[in-house]
Amino acid sequence: MSISSAPSHHTDEHPTDDGKSAFGKLVVLMITAFIDMLGLLMILPLLPFYAKTLGAGGAVVGLLVSSFSVAQLLSAPVWGRFSDKYGRRPALMVGLGASAVAYIVFAYADSLWLLFLSRIVQGAGGGTVSVIQAYVADATRPEDRAKSLGWLSAATNAGVALGPVIGSWVQLFSKNTPGLVAAGLCVVNMIFASRYLTEIRKPGGETGKAKRKGSREAVMRVVSHPSDAASRLILIYALAIGAFQGTTAILALFLAYRFGVTEATIGYFFMYIGVLSVLVRALMLGKLVDRIGEPRLSRAGLLFLAAGLIGLSVSPNLPLLALSVGMLPLGTAFTFPCVTAMLSRVVSSAERGLYMGVQQTFGGITRVVFPIVLGVAFDTFGKQSPFWISATVVLATLLMGRDLERYAPRKAPTPAA
Repeated sequence: MSISSAPSHHTDEHPTDDGKSAFGKLVVLMITAFIDMLGLLMILPLLPFYAKTLGAGGAVVGLLVSSFSVAQLLSAPVWGRFSDKYGRRPALMVGLGASAVAYIVFAYADSLWLLFLSRIVQGAGGGTVSVIQAYVADATRPEDRAKSLGWLSAATNAGVALGPVIGSWVQLFSKNTPGLVAAGLCVVNMIFASRYLTEIRKPGGETGKAKRKGSREAVMRVVSHPSDAASRLILIYALAIGAFQGTTAILALFLAYRFGVTEATIGYFFMYIGVLSVLVRALMLGKLVDRIGEPRLSRAGLLFLAAGLIGLSVSPNLPLLALSVGMLPLGTAFTFPCVTAMLSRVVSSAERGLYMGVQQTFGGITRVVFPIVLGVAFDTFGKQSPFWISATVVLATLLMGRDLERYAPRKAPTPAA
């Protein structure tokens, strides 16, 4: 399917690969992302238990979780800038290597400062999420990016679903085993990526003589020019993902209060969300993008997300709760891949990795801030208040995306016979 030329205010190229080659690269990236997330989620559920054995309380555990997000948000633009200059593949390899080191530190951590070191190094390596997204944007045609990013996120959600189960199983062998297995997965991932993942774009290459922005300049541009297309897309992504992650952080507390959910049953709710996320992104997203387009689908996603949050807070029974919780993966699946795909088109290819990193930076900030704010609201203003606050924020982002049709790929007019 051919498309018309991009809007004049930004630059976008068609990848030189044919469809079969692009699909092959996408499969390799999906496998890479899946293995990476599998290792991360093997470790994350065990972290509070490891910290408690070292004398940590709830506040320290919270800081451990936040330290990963802080390191990730600081490193994401750096990884994006590095990948724009030197290529996606080297940035990804270095990031996977950093994660392997972090997992080894985790495996043998016998003090809290080593756990913090592991989380910080792991978060810094986790900035490569933006590199993988930029890689997908480079490898696929503009009209295929949303569905390709949806497939990528489906692979990561599969890792989210399987990682905790594998981590719980291997820790029965010894305390060190989960960290060592996760590190081994990173090494395998590096070997796999080095063998099958080829560089798509010429490192540092870009037609045009405009001076490229640095990470700090790009971040400040979002703050100082919030009406720019790239800024609005980044803010939509950040506010929506912060609202979602913030309510997810206190979901267990709310379900325990409302429905008597315990540690033994909370996992089923997260598995339910994870399985739905995989199915929606793998089976529905691409078809809906083709039918109604990324702008309309992203707005529908925001409405689903807000409706799910409100419905969750007022559900009187488990069937309605299941229906409301089911709207959350619909909302995230329709919103985030579409917004990221549109962002990949409103910036030049030379700065695509940078802005994917900036998107992760702002998303990281909201993932740190929202859990704290909503946790205070849960304790102070009532058990339902975090969901209403988040739903209000999500609905407010609809105003930022009122003219997103300008940045959707368009079919070229059929030439006259």
